[in-house]
Amino acid sequence: MTTHSRLLAAVLLALSSACGAPEAAFQVRETVQQLYVTHAPAGATLEVLRHGKVVTTGVADERGALVVRNLEAGDGYLVKVQGAKEQSRALTVKSVESSTPKRELYTGQKLVAGFNYLTMRDGTKLSAWVTLPRGRGPFPTVVNYSGYAASRPGQPIKDFEFLCDDFPVVCATPQDASALFAGMMDYATVSVNMRGTGCSGGAYDYFETLQLLDGYDVIETVAAQDWVMHHQVGMVGLSYPGISQLFVGAQRPPGLAAIAPMSVIGSTTTTLLPGGILNDGFALSWVKNVLSKAVPYGQGWEQARVDAGDETCRENQLLHGQLVDNVAQARQIVFHEPDQHDRFDPTNFVGRIEVPVFLTGAWQDEQTGPYFFLLFDKFTGSDAVRLTAINGVHVDGFAPEVLAEWHAFLELFVARRVPRDPVTFRNFSPFIFDEVFKSKQTMPKTRWSSFASRDEAVAAWKAEPRLNVIFESGAGDERDLGAPRGTFTHGFRSWPPEGLKPFVLYFQPDGALSGSVPAPLAPPSRFLHDPMAGSRGILGMGGDVWAKLPRYEWGEPVAERAVVFEGGAVPQPTVLLGTASVDLWLQSPVDDADLQVTLSEVRADGKEVYLQSGWLRAGHRAPGPDATEFWPAQTFSRAAWAPLPPNAWAQVRIGTAGFAHVLRPGSKVRVTVDTPGGTRADWRFANKPFSSEVAYLVGHDAEHPSRVVLPTIENVAVPSMTPPCPSLRGQPCRDARAHVNLTGPGR
Repeated sequence: MTTHSRLLAAVLLALSSACGAPEAAFQVRETVQQLYVTHAPAGATLEVLRHGKVVTTGVADERGALVVRNLEAGDGYLVKVQGAKEQSRALTVKSVESSTPKRELYTGQKLVAGFNYLTMRDGTKLSAWVTLPRGRGPFPTVVNYSGYAASRPGQPIKDFEFLCDDFPVVCATPQDASALFAGMMDYATVSVNMRGTGCSGGAYDYFETLQLLDGYDVIETVAAQDWVMHHQVGMVGLSYPGISQLFVGAQRPPGLAAIAPMSVIGSTTTTLLPGGILNDGFALSWVKNVLSKAVPYGQGWEQARVDAGDETCRENQLLHGQLVDNVAQARQIVFHEPDQHDRFDPTNFVGRIEVPVFLTGAWQDEQTGPYFFLLFDKFTGSDAVRLTAINGVHVDGFAPEVLAEWHAFLELFVARRVPRDPVTFRNFSPFIFDEVFKSKQTMPKTRWSSFASRDEAVAAWKAEPRLNVIFESGAGDERDLGAPRGTFTHGFRSWPPEGLKPFVLYFQPDGALSGSVPAPLAPPSRFLHDPMAGSRGILGMGGDVWAKLPRYEWGEPVAERAVVFEGGAVPQPTVLLGTASVDLWLQSPVDDADLQVTLSEVRADGKEVYLQSGWLRAGHRAPGPDATEFWPAQTFSRAAWAPLPPNAWAQVRIGTAGFAHVLRPGSKVRVTVDTPGGTRADWRFANKPFSSEVAYLVGHDAEHPSRVVLPTIENVAVPSMTPPCPSLRGQPCRDARAHVNLTGPGR
């Protein structure tokens, strides 16, 4: 459309509005690339016009709401009911750039202890729960931002009301544990429900642009409060409110002081589609759970607010039915499409984060998964980064030794002072850890309080290694096995660690692993695809993966449905740290294979301990441009996809997720190759179905030398004692039993 015709259309639109077209009874809010319609006739077809032409239509839901998405930014829009004369006023759809608000939006809002609403740049109101410590402030302040019930009004913790004078947060408890802990350490806390959840306005869509802009606005609004120390805030949270920090931090709000994400994803793809295979266990159940609670009144507590007279919460429920079906979206993903999926992959944008970062993850995390290590070398925009990795499960970001360093980080970079020991909280911490871990540990004293100034403490903090690895968590206290305490910690200045050496072991025809290339003409091993594997987990009936010693039922490999290769005993302590690559030569009668490789330790005492697994749909096998001998770095792109050549040999490299483990003298490495499943507590795998039995061949001859490349690191002092079995968190233990591989046809 020419400039002249656009002007003419705009004039005609204005004239039609002025010459008798009735004003709509429904309401329209202009927002970024979207229009929000409410109070329309239920079931009515609504037309969206621009410069007099219909660009799209939609049907108002049972609450009279419609969200019109993916609109081109600009003016000349209006909305009308199809077949009726009533229409909206002239509308402008905002771009990200044009949506930037004046500073007064932030400085003009006043938040108080208790329940609040924060107004976003498009007028949408988000619900928030605020707690303040004793005194008049200003207080160091942290923000928790998620689609969980973050802003649900807090209630007293039963039986601990006697602490309310010392810890007001105990009688106004935030719903997130990290916010509660920060509140008990004399921080102000602000817990905010994302757009489309709880009592917040708008409609939910997983990390859409509006959620990120809201995060920016939340930080700036909170930072502007009179009671906020330095007018800058930190962000805290484990899992969802941990992941959200990565997205918000990349928006670089000026009021953000630091982020402390715990138990996060590496990318959405690595949790949703590990190895290109749909995780229809935790990943889909999490999305379903969030969506089921993002519908009107879905979290359950909103109705009480409305019944008590909260008209804003009532009005905000109108749009909740317009949430995006992220489950259907997830099921449609087959390839990584950069234009669609890069925005959900933190490895692409955490380099934009400029504030200090404290990130923790557990190698065997049963929920968000073990791929957080993909972020370790990506925080290039900040000169203050501390990464902590620990064997264990999802909740282990709250392990006492981790929490002590978390507190020191907040003191240094949010409160901006020499870390002081939170004596009262530390004295109370055995009760907290008993609730979380069933272990009455005490949070360690801060090791930072002796510095004369904050500058000296920060300099010392930055001088320490960037990555801290806690080894053998669960075995650190022989009187309390399974409790989250490591036997030792070691620091590394980079990821992958400097000095990493490959320990290469080749598959042998007799099921051994050896440093020698196998002989020519050796017949391959054979295993059958297991159609039931994807539905199997490792927890026994009623088992709790967060227990100190969970009731694991880690099943033995089924004889005909797995191949197992075992190395010789190591003569000295061997530290494994990083990712391993299992480089298979595979022959398949069909054009694809869903594959799982599992590393375990067979100890001198006859016990087998789980280390880590990796997964791959073989059509994605092409190594990516960032591949190393330890990590194939597949892109999972459409362009890289290649079917397996039926009945011909193909190399398939499968990278395990990151792990850290110590092999004591006499221990052996075992590699199991089978169908994905039976190695995770909460993940399940939608493996490819086949119409008949499928048998795969694994080559181990000179022409097809399958092997494993293990990551070893030297000059790490380790305790001599082998951890009891079971004891290591997240690492099941069982009696080691011999496995005899089936032999395939000869070459």
